[in-house]
Amino acid sequence: MKHQFPLKNVQQEKRIFRSRVFFAIALVLFSLLILIARYAYLQIVHYEELSTASDKNRIRLQPIPPARGYIYDRNGILLADNFPVFTATLSKSDILELDDIDEMITRLTPILHLTEDDIQRFKSRIKTAKKTERVTLKLNLNEIDIAKFSEVKFQFPGVNIETQMTRYYPHGELFAHVIGYVGRINDKELKSIDKEAYAGTNLIGKIGVEKSYEDLLHGVPGYESIEADAHGNVLRHLGRKESTRGNDLYLSLDYGLQQVAAEQLKDKRGAIVAIDPRTGELLALVSSPSFNPNLFVTGIGHEDYSALRDNLDQPLYNRALQGSYPPGSTIKPMAALAGIHYGTTDWNTSISDPGYFHLPGDSHKFRDWKKTGHGVVNMHKSIVVSCDTYFYVQAYQLGIERLNTWMRQFGFGEQTGVDLPNESSGLYPNPEWKMRTRKAKWLKGETISVSIGQGAFIATPLQLAMATAITANHGAHVTPHVLRATRGAKPHEIINAPTGRIQFNGTDDDWVKMRNAMVDVIESGTGRRIKTSNYLIAGKTGTAQVKSIAQGKRYNEALLTNRQLDHGLFVGFAPADNPEIAIAVVWENGRHGGSAAGLARPVLDYWIMQRKKNPLLPANHQITGGLMTAGIKPEDVQANFASGTAAAAKAKPTVQPTVQPENDETISE
Repeated sequence: MKHQFPLKNVQQEKRIFRSRVFFAIALVLFSLLILIARYAYLQIVHYEELSTASDKNRIRLQPIPPARGYIYDRNGILLADNFPVFTATLSKSDILELDDIDEMITRLTPILHLTEDDIQRFKSRIKTAKKTERVTLKLNLNEIDIAKFSEVKFQFPGVNIETQMTRYYPHGELFAHVIGYVGRINDKELKSIDKEAYAGTNLIGKIGVEKSYEDLLHGVPGYESIEADAHGNVLRHLGRKESTRGNDLYLSLDYGLQQVAAEQLKDKRGAIVAIDPRTGELLALVSSPSFNPNLFVTGIGHEDYSALRDNLDQPLYNRALQGSYPPGSTIKPMAALAGIHYGTTDWNTSISDPGYFHLPGDSHKFRDWKKTGHGVVNMHKSIVVSCDTYFYVQAYQLGIERLNTWMRQFGFGEQTGVDLPNESSGLYPNPEWKMRTRKAKWLKGETISVSIGQGAFIATPLQLAMATAITANHGAHVTPHVLRATRGAKPHEIINAPTGRIQFNGTDDDWVKMRNAMVDVIESGTGRRIKTSNYLIAGKTGTAQVKSIAQGKRYNEALLTNRQLDHGLFVGFAPADNPEIAIAVVWENGRHGGSAAGLARPVLDYWIMQRKKNPLLPANHQITGGLMTAGIKPEDVQANFASGTAAAAKAKPTVQPTVQPENDETISE
């Protein structure tokens, strides 16, 4: 018998349907609860974090580099200016992957004329830059570069042409060694600088004032909040915090004095340093030959750099600060006072000079510059006629250790502390130095050579100027410096006064007598060629041998090349009774100190007599500040940027002519 089964179980189907509906509803509700919980977690717990991250997708915080502080001379003449240039920039946020950089740079190279240095600098900077920081691809674009890029800009999303400030030195070579220059930040500097402080900045001080006062000149960057599209194009500006401009610096240098000093060294190798003995302010600092600092600002070309580097006259070498020369007889006023300090001699102590000196038991003769000798010589006469033999005898009595201790008080053998980088310390030798460097004992004959500024004794022109200032000050010590004042957000203490006094067992009358001896050097001695009736000059000439002469041989100038001739040196101060300026002159291969004294005279004349009545100023000069201070138009600067000589700076003012020696006579100092 067949059983019949119903085709549909309605009740069962209803139960199954209801259970599935309830399960689906429960699943939807559970999923909705999870979604709500997740939404609440993101919206409430992580609101600030995610809101900021969201804004970063469209809102960028771009650094605003600070304007660099201006540099002026003591009279407000602009020495270092800021000048706008067009720059190609790119940020990490504009690049999908860092690997895309190479491909983009390859396509940009022929358009913007990128060099290998440009590419390497950009790659180094982009690695450490913040995501939104715009990094420079190419500085100082010209109109042709900009026009070519504008035609294909759509192919390079994120690459923008911006205006940035760069440095310009309106007086070119005149202040190159003391002001220095700025240049592109290199890899080594990138590792040591504060990246927050230098965000958006491409340039940093390399040498001179630009380097030593980098912290004051640089300023503090600001930031701008902008809204940008996916291609990096700015849609609108949302907010801005202005940057703080760097401090302006007012140097102690005088434009006119620097111009006169540079004119004396034209076509010569040497240095002139002038200092205010009352304060330590450097009034002029010239090293010749010089160079154009504007070439270095946006990156000097290989050909230009090779020409400077390989030049036999070494224009990049700062002779005033780094040049080490035997000081010759210029140190005799300081050395003579050592005998008074230690009590071995006084102003009445006399010797008989036969034209030579020899150590007891030794036949070697240390000759005086005057072959026949000077007869009976006391301390005053030893300075006036520059008697070598007098100082040979004194050195034998004192010994090298006491001489070393005394002369170091005048700044020899150590850095002066000037506020400029890369200063040489020179050398005042002693037995410890010789044993350490040459593994040999000190010889008494070496003390004799050192006593007249020869042998291993070397000094810089700056050291000679400082020692002369201390002598003019009756022993008051001054520290040379170029910063006279600063104006800006950052405070900085400046000391324009003596910083101490050397230990001296003599009296103030001894300093007066030494001054009188140095006056007689000019009035009737080895420096009489620069004597003037307008004011009193106290000075001392010196000659430094370049090529040694064997014992018993005579110095024959005719057999020497130009670069083997003796160096001429001069130190002095004026007016002698109330010194306003102390000076040191080194003329490489100038033959003798009288020639160097001739270079000093126009510098002293300008400072004492001319500067207040008829100061030398740049053409069209206005004491206001900024790019237009010297009457220079921006288009002139752009056209002359490579040469570093703006149209208004080309005209050179007339300076007093060099005082030429009348004849060689027998004056060797």
